[in-house]
Amino acid sequence: MTLATPARACGIDFGTSNSTVGWLRPGSDNLIALEDGKDTLPSVLFFNFEEQRPAFGRQALGEYLDGYEGRLMRSLKSLLGSPLLGSATTVLGSAMPFKQILGLFLGELKARAEAEAGRPFEQVVLGRPVFFVDDDPAADREAADTLVEVAKTLGFRDVSFQYEPIAAAFDYEAGIAGEELVLIVDIGGGTSDFSLVRLSPERRALAERQADILATGGVHIGGTDFDKQLSLNGVMPLFGYGSRMKSDALMPTSHHMNLATWHTINAVYAQKSKIALESMRYDIADPTGIDRMLRLIEQRAGHWLAIEVEDSKIALTGQDSRHIDFGRIEAGLCADLTRALFEDAIAAQLERINASIGQLLADAGVGAAQVDTLFFTGGSSGIPALRQSVASLLPNARQVEGNRFGGIGSGLAIEAHKRYG
Repeated sequence: MTLATPARACGIDFGTSNSTVGWLRPGSDNLIALEDGKDTLPSVLFFNFEEQRPAFGRQALGEYLDGYEGRLMRSLKSLLGSPLLGSATTVLGSAMPFKQILGLFLGELKARAEAEAGRPFEQVVLGRPVFFVDDDPAADREAADTLVEVAKTLGFRDVSFQYEPIAAAFDYEAGIAGEELVLIVDIGGGTSDFSLVRLSPERRALAERQADILATGGVHIGGTDFDKQLSLNGVMPLFGYGSRMKSDALMPTSHHMNLATWHTINAVYAQKSKIALESMRYDIADPTGIDRMLRLIEQRAGHWLAIEVEDSKIALTGQDSRHIDFGRIEAGLCADLTRALFEDAIAAQLERINASIGQLLADAGVGAAQVDTLFFTGGSSGIPALRQSVASLLPNARQVEGNRFGGIGSGLAIEAHKRYG
């Protein structure tokens, strides 16, 4: 899009794994650099206890991995619509509401964007999943209202939303030469969102596009869920997952579930969690796995493990196997993760994604053969099994990959200009 002057408003893609800020201005890319010249800021917050301050993004992960004492928080977007949102957690010695923690990260996004732009932003279009919460309209509204409340507290006067896959569609539309019926498949860190949209060069300048949006849908499955399944199937058995008690019952799984889920990892460090595990140890047939888990908790290495699992998921997109060395927990302990294991682990999630897309096509009254283009965006959209699974539904559609981490922010910048000038 060619502009004579910079747009007044920005677009913010607050993602589960990564966040971006988009802003249209003459002669520049649509995304604002947020950290070390990069236009993504990992959605990570680290409260550095030693220096009594928060750190964000790559710096936050770096300080945690460098061994600073502190509290790492990731997948902050997952708080929206969850019961945790109305509660608080202990940070730097005092209780801090989770809503305030959201505000800290979003405020940092705003401050970095304004510093890079050299001007304040008072209008914003926020990206949102089609559903923050599946099958619960009240919780979904509460999540959206919370995000608006936080944004206004930070100084945004005008706040509006655009569905993330629609924003990705507008970014894709900026480069097409003819009319296309496009299925946007946005696989983010926390949700999978879909839109069936009619796009064309002639429609780009239209302010009202509702007639071109044939259907939207989504399901609360994303990259962090794929991480969780890979962890449970490929790593957690080393730490007692699936072990038997002396009664022959299966070992309770809550501790493994917490370790495999980004925003609940800190729960395993709580004193009552350690006491429960130590008590359980006497009733388990083989304590090897639970002893490893206790050592991992003693090292507060849950986030390190989660990072290793996520890195493995990413690696298995392009290779057949990845080795994780758990020597810090036990000499010689390792996990060899394969793409086949990963694909088996996420098979149920892929079925739900396909079912959601099938429902979307039915809602639109569109046959699979009518879809011209299958447009993939979002950080987890590169998983080969996912692409093959979705493509099998639309055998005639050509596959196109967008900017997996920046397309939504870019599209939100386009929408912000249309709405606010």
